[in-house]
Amino acid sequence: MNADVDLTAVPKTGRRALRRLLAADTRLFEAAATRHWPGAERVLPGLSRSANHGMLWFAAAGAMAVARTPRSRRAALRGVASLGLASLTINTLGKWSVRRARPVLDPVPLVRQLKRQPITTSFPSGHAASAAAFATGVALESPAWGAAVAPVAFSVAASRVYTGVHFPSDVLAGAALGAGAAFLVRRLVPTRAGALPPARPRVEAPALEQGEGLVVVANRASGTSDRVGALRTALPHADIVECEPQDVADELAKAAARARVLGVCGGDGTVNAAAALALRHDLPLAVLPGGTLNHFALDLGIEDDRDLAWAVRHGEAVRVDVGRFRAGGAEGLFLNTFSLGVYPELVREREHWSHRIGGWPAGVLGALRVLRADRHPLEVQVGGEQRPLWLLFVGNGIYHRMGLAPGRRKDLADGLLDVRVVHGSRRPALRLLAAAVAGPLTRSPAHAAVQLTRLRLTGVEPGTPLAYDGEVVPVSGDVTVEKLPAALTVYRPVRKPF
Repeated sequence: MNADVDLTAVPKTGRRALRRLLAADTRLFEAAATRHWPGAERVLPGLSRSANHGMLWFAAAGAMAVARTPRSRRAALRGVASLGLASLTINTLGKWSVRRARPVLDPVPLVRQLKRQPITTSFPSGHAASAAAFATGVALESPAWGAAVAPVAFSVAASRVYTGVHFPSDVLAGAALGAGAAFLVRRLVPTRAGALPPARPRVEAPALEQGEGLVVVANRASGTSDRVGALRTALPHADIVECEPQDVADELAKAAARARVLGVCGGDGTVNAAAALALRHDLPLAVLPGGTLNHFALDLGIEDDRDLAWAVRHGEAVRVDVGRFRAGGAEGLFLNTFSLGVYPELVREREHWSHRIGGWPAGVLGALRVLRADRHPLEVQVGGEQRPLWLLFVGNGIYHRMGLAPGRRKDLADGLLDVRVVHGSRRPALRLLAAAVAGPLTRSPAHAAVQLTRLRLTGVEPGTPLAYDGEVVPVSGDVTVEKLPAALTVYRPVRKPF
């Protein structure tokens, strides 16, 4: 049996211990090679071949991606990203750091041996690394899918010893490297569950076992038919009304008048309208995301019908903050963000193009058009001082940068407004880009951030566009933004229903 490893770089004091480990590894390989594994001859060699170049895991990710839940699609994407990082590490560093010969195949029955033997060095096992990376990445996002994938991943790793192409230590090292890659990906881009806000303050809400007393208004323009159908199955006694965008306001008003719990399915603008009525009628709000972005629902921890149905059945709810603005004679609420400056123009451009090319491409195109246009900064008075601004952003709660992922709120009842400002200059594109990359810097000549409970602006030019939760309205004069702490009761699962 050949377990040769180049030991010239190892100090003399460590060579003896390493030789002992390699000898033990060889004995373990021989024991596995000579042992009969019931039923494995028909399964493991083919399974090992199917995992070449990650093809088995790409197929598994595709099967997960076609499932209807956002969680399964995210799990598939995280699994593939973890696999990619593990493979890159193996091929650039792992295979060249330890030049270990492959096992001699004499003890391995011919029926087990692969028809095409690998020609790279033995340490570490790339198949084991890919299997562990994919399975761990999937499990970190969705334990249910992880439990389904784990036995297959274990079998692939075991097949590398069974077919005689790796020593056991090669497999263990590869698996450890793959799992480490998955955790590194999570550090760069946290999982959705890891970014959930705390379930507080908890509040009593009706527990509707079959959905009795729940009236849900669904905006058809948000493409909600699949989710609405699933919610009907989960809560069969709920009253669900699907309507066109122009009828949403009327249907929400009718629903609020007869509901025990007001439900809504749509984008952020539709949810905003429902929240205003829920506050007015002192009703709990049940939110099923159905739009393009769904910031409030996702920050709340509601991704699909299963999350919402579980919370409604168990009466699990929390109190969340609501932002309120007054501008002249107008007044409105916001659950997510409020902004003045270039962002409202970006929202307009996005809405203009989204129905033609889709939400995300429309957002990119809108940003390019807005930043390239010849324009002047917004002139407002803050604390009696005239200031030119390209952007004033106010978040309902503090937004935190989560690794490489977009900002998320860790607490929807923190009592604070997250105020971000990009100061005026002749080069808005550069300053806006710098603000986006740097995040919440508080000391910068271009942009700043501060947390407040109330903000007042004066001297806003008539017709200035104001954006809140995806809606745009013209304002002028004095603008006041304030916080309504823990004002709204919303359903949310305190644990994720897998």
